[in-house]
Amino acid sequence: MKKGTIAIIVLVAVLAIIVFPAISAYNNLVALSEEVETALSQIDNQLQRRNDLIPNLVETVKGYAAHEEEIFISIADARSRLIGAGSMEERAAASDELSGALSRLLAIAESYPELKANENFTQLSDELAGTENRIARARMDYNDAARKYNTSIRRFPTVIIANIFGFERYDYFEADESARQAPEVKF
Repeated sequence: MKKGTIAIIVLVAVLAIIVFPAISAYNNLVALSEEVETALSQIDNQLQRRNDLIPNLVETVKGYAAHEEEIFISIADARSRLIGAGSMEERAAASDELSGALSRLLAIAESYPELKANENFTQLSDELAGTENRIARARMDYNDAARKYNTSIRRFPTVIIANIFGFERYDYFEADESARQAPEVKF
């Protein structure tokens, strides 16, 4: 073999050793990024489901507790903030605020035995509880996907590809600071 041919073969081999792992790393980052985006959209799906249930639940409670106007206003305000939330922090804060308002609504319902016996209210409450569980699961799935992605973009040699192509870290879905403190219960 000629020296030129050997040099070309060595150059192609060296390029293959560098290029193929880089392509693989890039494709892996794209797949992980899509996994995070999919998990985020599942949170949005469940939040939308909750938003769709809330007006029916509020209307049912209004029939029995019309004088509890303050809670209805706080639920409406929290829903609007959640719908208009842009960032992960805004979504988390609005979601926590809405959860708190819903908890107060359900606590009010405890004062009305005929409301608790209402079949529509019971069904809506059960659906809402199931949706809250789905939201919690979707948040965990999102945070897990974000953790995998964030870990991947920081590992060597993938960090080089991530920096070259502008892959940035995803924020985690975190609870509001007030949710980290145990509530005070008085009997």
